[in-house]
Amino acid sequence: MNTIGESTKALISARRRLIGGNLSISYKDPLQIVRGDMQYLFDDTGRRYLDGYNNVPHIGHCHPAVREAAAEQLSKINTNTRYLHENLQRYAEALTATLPPSLSVCYFVNSGSEANELALRLARTHTNAKDMIVLEAAYHGHTTTLIDISPYKADGPGGAGHPPWVHVVPNADVYRGPYKANDPAAGIKYAEAVAERIETIHARDARLCAYIAESCPSVGGQIIFPAGYLSAVYGHVRKAGGVCIADDVQTGYGRIGSHFYGFEQQEVTPDIVVLGKPIGNGYPLGAVITTPAIAASFNNGMEYFSTFGGSTVSCAVGLAVLETVKNTGLQAHAQQVGAALLTRLRPLADRHSLIGDIRGSGLFIGIELVTDRETLTPATEAATEVINRMRSAGVLIGTDGEFHNVLKIRPPMPFGFDDATVLVDCLDTVLGEIST
Repeated sequence: MNTIGESTKALISARRRLIGGNLSISYKDPLQIVRGDMQYLFDDTGRRYLDGYNNVPHIGHCHPAVREAAAEQLSKINTNTRYLHENLQRYAEALTATLPPSLSVCYFVNSGSEANELALRLARTHTNAKDMIVLEAAYHGHTTTLIDISPYKADGPGGAGHPPWVHVVPNADVYRGPYKANDPAAGIKYAEAVAERIETIHARDARLCAYIAESCPSVGGQIIFPAGYLSAVYGHVRKAGGVCIADDVQTGYGRIGSHFYGFEQQEVTPDIVVLGKPIGNGYPLGAVITTPAIAASFNNGMEYFSTFGGSTVSCAVGLAVLETVKNTGLQAHAQQVGAALLTRLRPLADRHSLIGDIRGSGLFIGIELVTDRETLTPATEAATEVINRMRSAGVLIGTDGEFHNVLKIRPPMPFGFDDATVLVDCLDTVLGEIST
């Protein structure tokens, strides 16, 4: 195992003294990361680590296009949207060009949390309703309202439970749920839970405001919805007068390989799309894109303003990220490398009984560990051991899922074929060590 240097020990001590105790830190032996370069991170000793799960630096850590865009605009002016500037218009035009025609009005903010908070305001104003339908183990952000609609937090340790206006339905999980991957009607069957919950809402003399879900639930365990699920859900929601919100913070901009946005894989068009994290490649940037009708409802006389949202620098950065994704073939790269990675990962299930399921699309992959393949008992402790041993070997991945037993692989998009080989070989070795 790695030993922690004195400077890292000092940082840990200072952090414990100065920073809130529930601000989490990764790994049993924390890393002091001082530099990044595309899909690699470097610690204070100069050691290089393969980054297999930090999806925020979407086009790569410290990408020159982002550095140059930010520096150039900072050298001129960084101001807010109360003034006219071409960066806002250029970025909005470029962003909406990647979306279905009905999604044509943008709001820019500073984070995915702020974006989801704004999406809820838009939906509530448009529908004049409050009740929300969300998925089990969902996470949408850290504000008070978003904790309420995030069962992963509200119904977890320290949570007070979700309020009565939040209605939780089962995740469309074809591994752990009642309807499996070999059932061609699984998507339709999981969607019935939404229809049933809408009836419950109406029985309370309430009305549905919105259904919100990650297009591919990430915190929920790197889930890929079965075909037809969101299409059926959106039909139920719209029939009830509700709004369909796609949280594409984790899976936007080509990560899943097959499509530019996660919701496209389900062949649906949301009423509101929420983006964050990767669209700024680490610079604080989020976006909400909606229809003209919903935007018109929101324009009700109350001013909307975000001090830093849509600033000249954030738009310059956002445009640089989007242009890099589009002009360098990163979506096709994710599709090709992800397919190769899945092909190399799947044989590990034959060698290691801890692996219950391997799933994903592009560079969005989950490996669920279980102690028993029949009962699907989560192997939470083993998952923690795996990521710590891989960290010691120089490969960084994380865990997610309701039981923290899913290994998450969501690397920066430049992650290549050789990197996939390194990751799989390391995981194979570590699983062998744990099982012996």
